[in-house]
Amino acid sequence: MRRATPHAIAAMAALAIVSACSSGTPTFSLGNEVVDATFACPPGSDNAQYTLNASLEAHNPTSKDVTIEAMTAQLKLQATKGPWLQKIGDSYDAGTATFTPATVRAGASTSIKVTIASACTSDKSIIAPLSYGEYAVTLRITTSSGSFLVTSQNRHRIVAT
Repeated sequence: MRRATPHAIAAMAALAIVSACSSGTPTFSLGNEVVDATFACPPGSDNAQYTLNASLEAHNPTSKDVTIEAMTAQLKLQATKGPWLQKIGDSYDAGTATFTPATVRAGASTSIKVTIASACTSDKSIIAPLSYGEYAVTLRITTSSGSFLVTSQNRHRIVAT
């Protein structure tokens, strides 16, 4: 019986590591969501509709195109300053978001542009220093490669003016 030398053992270990790393299946991924930083809610607004824009990065190292089938958005209050109608932790279901492109080609990376319908209310009778609410925006995304939950890297601030 022949014993393996330390060099042979190191070479086999390196080969095992390289094999393990290269045998992994590439997977589709979504991330790096960024949303509009600020929206100024006009005084006296009552559930005034506005558009919130977002973008996220898609990476498809697979050999098949991936189709984005559906996307919804939720805003969750993270911080406030001054008088605010919601409490920290409250969520707003913004419903279906629109997006483009709907397909990420095999072997490609792309930026996906997202449009979210939102709304704000600002009491014109409050005479106070600047008040705002900061929201984390979470996208629920259904694709032909599975479902994803992506939360914005930055917060969306609604400022009551």
